[in-house]
Amino acid sequence: MSRDLARNLVLTGFMGSGKTEVGRAVAEHLGRRFVDMDEVLARRLGMSVPDIFRRLGEPFFRAEESRLARELADERELVIATGGGTLVDRGNREALGATGLLVRLTASPEALWERVSGTRGRPMLEAGDRRGRMEELLQQREPAYREIPHQVDTTGLAVEQVVARVVDIAANAEHTGERALGVHYPGGFYPVFVTRGGLKAAGLYLRSRGLVGRVAVIGDDTVVDLWGETLVRGLAERGLDATVLRFPAGERSKTLATVESLVTDMVEAGLGRDCIVIALGGGVVGDTAGLVAALYMRGVPLVQVPTTLLAAFDSSVGGKVAVDLPAGKNLVGAFKQPDLVLVDAECMETLPNEERRAGLAEAVKHGVIADPELFRRLETGQYDLLEVIERSIRVKVGVVEEDPYEQGRRAVLNLGHTFGHAYEKLSDFRLRHGEAVAIGMVLAARLARHRGLTAPDLEERLVACLQTTGLPVKPPPYVPDAVLGAMQADKKRRAGRLRFVLPLALGDVRVYDDVTEEELRAVLPAGDS
Repeated sequence: MSRDLARNLVLTGFMGSGKTEVGRAVAEHLGRRFVDMDEVLARRLGMSVPDIFRRLGEPFFRAEESRLARELADERELVIATGGGTLVDRGNREALGATGLLVRLTASPEALWERVSGTRGRPMLEAGDRRGRMEELLQQREPAYREIPHQVDTTGLAVEQVVARVVDIAANAEHTGERALGVHYPGGFYPVFVTRGGLKAAGLYLRSRGLVGRVAVIGDDTVVDLWGETLVRGLAERGLDATVLRFPAGERSKTLATVESLVTDMVEAGLGRDCIVIALGGGVVGDTAGLVAALYMRGVPLVQVPTTLLAAFDSSVGGKVAVDLPAGKNLVGAFKQPDLVLVDAECMETLPNEERRAGLAEAVKHGVIADPELFRRLETGQYDLLEVIERSIRVKVGVVEEDPYEQGRRAVLNLGHTFGHAYEKLSDFRLRHGEAVAIGMVLAARLARHRGLTAPDLEERLVACLQTTGLPVKPPPYVPDAVLGAMQADKKRRAGRLRFVLPLALGDVRVYDDVTEEELRAVLPAGDS
């Protein structure tokens, strides 16, 4: 967490949102140096910003602005007010966000116009209908502005009130070691906040995304008893009212009957279309509450708060929600993208050791798929859990963004699953999912070696890494015929063919659907039952 203490605080937003005035006051409150990017550029170039636009052109100004953004990203303990268009550029957002906490100040169009209508020196509003130009420009920039993790609506607030909210965000980020990631999907975006202790400030995170209605906290009995009170208090401290709804823990509750019961409870609690569903728990809760949010009054906002490593790495990100039918798992579902994901590592640090280890199998998997550095840290056994969560989620986010609706690339996330699901099923699910995936990854690496696709040391390193993490690497003693039979029921088959994700090297995995039964028998242990 110490790495966060010197992070810059970056204020951005449309003209008239108050960046400079608020930024100066925040800097004074925090005892930091204040930097106004427009002022720095005017001083460097020896002319006002409007003159830079008129004489040198907007492309020149934007290039200088980007250069300054990268310079400031190398400094620390600054409060920075950007120009209104600075963080519209994704490269600038990423540069300043890598070493800074990004906060957008926003306001209603009416409030913004009231603030800027009597001022001059606004080069983007120089010609024609100034009000119309302002609203057009605001609409153009809004998608980029929405990607700023924290948002503070300044409409109707005095400067000191805005300063207090910004300082609250900064103090919480420092205290929790907050890291903000973003997930893009067709037509939208949502942030993922990775924290240590963020559950206690849940209301801050919801408010920062404009989620201010009544809240339905949905969890299973076990998780509600552990974390429900902390979450409700964290909401209440920022003025959000919550109703807690619970259901019995376990996969057996992941049904349409549970969804119907929860929806009925929400109606009886008087929750309207402006309510927000928070899914507090592991994968079963995330799936069930997510489907409730997708269906209730034709859809209400969803916040995922995973309390297991597996849910944090996997089910909370990606937008897939579903429940089971007697005929099979996850047969009734939808794509329901969350509005926000809040990960609190404190929830994971209290998990039973076996559950924590099983969850780390997903982190190892993500390291093999796309983050060799993550794999190396897990391999040594020397790592910070918060950083492992962050890096693992980044891998999942990268894959999901590339393939939001499971049309191709997303298949690589099934590394270890074709083998693993078979052993999971044969064990009557006594084998945890993460344990089964660990075994499946070893067999996938062995199959890749058998095919001559990878060096022998990859399997050896994978085995050593999994053992360091405390995960199993040897399959249960089921005979190959039983394993092959279980594989044939894998729901991820395409056109009758089994698909295997095979690792060629750390960070390089490929999907194959031409694996023969002979090849499978060559890598499966003989078994004795």
